[in-house]
Amino acid sequence: MSSLTLQKVQLHADVYMVCLHHALSTEHFEVMGLLIGNCVKGIANISAVMILYRLDKQKDRVEISPEQLLKAAAEADRLTIELKHPMRVLGWYHSHPHITVFPSHVDIGTQATYQTMDSGFVGLIFSVFSEAKDSKEQEISLICFQSHDGISVEVPLEIVCTPELSDICLKTMTDIPKILVQEEEDTAEACRDHPDIFATIHNNAVKTRALLHITDIITRPLVLTFETRIALNKLRAAHLRKQMLELQQLCKG
Repeated sequence: MSSLTLQKVQLHADVYMVCLHHALSTEHFEVMGLLIGNCVKGIANISAVMILYRLDKQKDRVEISPEQLLKAAAEADRLTIELKHPMRVLGWYHSHPHITVFPSHVDIGTQATYQTMDSGFVGLIFSVFSEAKDSKEQEISLICFQSHDGISVEVPLEIVCTPELSDICLKTMTDIPKILVQEEEDTAEACRDHPDIFATIHNNAVKTRALLHITDIITRPLVLTFETRIALNKLRAAHLRKQMLELQQLCKG
């Protein structure tokens, strides 16, 4: 598909929720993931997302390995079979904690590389933990872009309402704390058996603090969110049962 035919990107609201939840999981390092969906008549429809394990934590950049791209392509093939319509990797997203939403020269170069493989590939950037200059309130910004001739070009983005959280996005959301815990475990393993006992104590304390952060900032709010959704679903179900009984009574009458 020619990049000129890419008219806009439609991002499902539940995918947006997953990406934003992931972006807000840490304000010290960038996070990233891959976007999956289908493209019809120049409109990229993103309905699934794959959270990526970070090989190296950096404050100002993220990298996607070829192995992760292959894994995402395999997941898209699996979803094609499950959903019975074509699915493929359409783009990537990453966060910009404490900095503007605009792509850096590294982001533009990375995006250009992906577009050599697929001219319709798009990038999303979530700017989080930033303050509005006037009100000093926390604000979140989102941009969708492509790279053309060494500069970023914004692509129109529409967030499409999804009445409910899909099973695919639900699973991805529950995978976020698992992936973050695995990253901390692997980091701690690399520092294991340090000859200096004080360094070992320090490393263990850092790991414990990181795991507590994941529990407090990510896992606990996620559980509360799901509990609230269950309660609302029960109320809706009760309301629908009441309506059904009223209709049955009308039919009998």
